Amino acid sequence: MDPSSFVGCSPRLVALSQQLRLYKPQPTFEDSEEQDLEGSAVKVVSQSQVGFAESATPIAQDPERFRPKRAAVLVCLFEGDEGDLRVILTKRSSKLSTHSGEVSLPGGKAEEGDKDDGDTATREAREEIGLDPSLVNVVTVLEPFLSKHLLRVAPVIGILNERNSFKPAPNPSEVEVIFDAPLEMFIKDENRRAEERDWMGQKYILHFFDYEMENKKYMIWGLTASILIRVASVVYQRPPAFVEQNPIFKFPKVIDNDTVVP
Repeated sequence: MDPSSFVGCSPRLVALSQQLRLYKPQPTFEDSEEQDLEGSAVKVVSQSQVGFAESATPIAQDPERFRPKRAAVLVCLFEGDEGDLRVILTKRSSKLSTHSGEVSLPGGKAEEGDKDDGDTATREAREEIGLDPSLVNVVTVLEPFLSKHLLRVAPVIGILNERNSFKPAPNPSEVEVIFDAPLEMFIKDENRRAEERDWMGQKYILHFFDYEMENKKYMIWGLTASILIRVASVVYQRPPAFVEQNPIFKFPKVIDNDTVVP
């Protein structure tokens, strides 16, 4: 690892970077756990805000049959004034046609010129919040998550160098507010609510995190919350203090543009 790439980083962030570079994504399902895909066609219910790790879904079993579109989000970490690890988040513009006003990580769909998920995530962060890619050290990419319409979302973890050099500049067509939150909150049971949902007869838990900063209240949930729970678990090397519960997945026999996976 080139020490010059961590100019402005504390020893803690350098050590975290070294830890994360050794991360190995979770394995996918074993063949013995494959779901029966030969039964009758399954009705897929749209739960567009829910995200599950791809390794927990049947897509991992049959990558040749299912080829989801690629996207990436940037989980940009830095050390706060009190020494805590924090993550940069955005509140989406209320003018957007989808998920308007919701909290998300900077990111978007892959484009032809992107070399990899890191390129996609840092390019989108530059477009959305004005974050210069040269200020971010990409240290690892976690296992992908699945969003609606089979969008494969890769969480790219980056360390922010020279925090004071980042001058937030929200793109008004996409972002209303840029803020940050403590990463550890996503494995704590404080300020968290949960709802039990049903998908094709299977119960799962949807997590909501309430956060307030500078007299503004934010709710972090769905795909963003799922990704941050996983990131926090990896960074702090311990599971969340609450139960995560995903449904048992099945796939419809026919996959088309209208297919939605929770």
